[in-house]
Amino acid sequence: MTGFVIDVGFLPSGVNRVRVELQAQELGLPEGEWAGPVIGALEVERNGDRISVRGKLQAAARVECVRCLRNCDLPVEAPFEVFAERAGPGFRLEEEELERDDYMKFHDGRILDLREEAREALLLELPIAPCCREDCLGLCPRCGADLNEGPCACGARSSGLAPERDV
Repeated sequence: MTGFVIDVGFLPSGVNRVRVELQAQELGLPEGEWAGPVIGALEVERNGDRISVRGKLQAAARVECVRCLRNCDLPVEAPFEVFAERAGPGFRLEEEELERDDYMKFHDGRILDLREEAREALLLELPIAPCCREDCLGLCPRCGADLNEGPCACGARSSGLAPERDV
């Protein structure tokens, strides 16, 4: 197994525990938006021509906090699960229909490429409104000062304009 590409011909039967590491760009993720490698702790089980892959992926996404607008690295952990069978002759339309399912793939008996599934699993775990930290105070709505650095000079918080957040 190289990265998220399994060489099915050399995969032993039974359960195989595999740790994979790949740069985010090799999964088709934007270069500046992911920090460091994508790490996968996977159990790859082969039973004849059937292969099941289960585990979790870990990476760090570079995001902008929706409250204070600072860039931060957000840890992302995604569950990963894929089932694959060997493609049969003459059933391509049925296989295409089944591959639309989130977890089903087909392989040719030689290679099973899971890079696209890994990419999708990570993207689905990104929050819609990321925060640099849970207690981020954000920006003053009047003067735009970062309230994490202390009270602003305009006094918007004391006048009731700035949102009060529980710390």
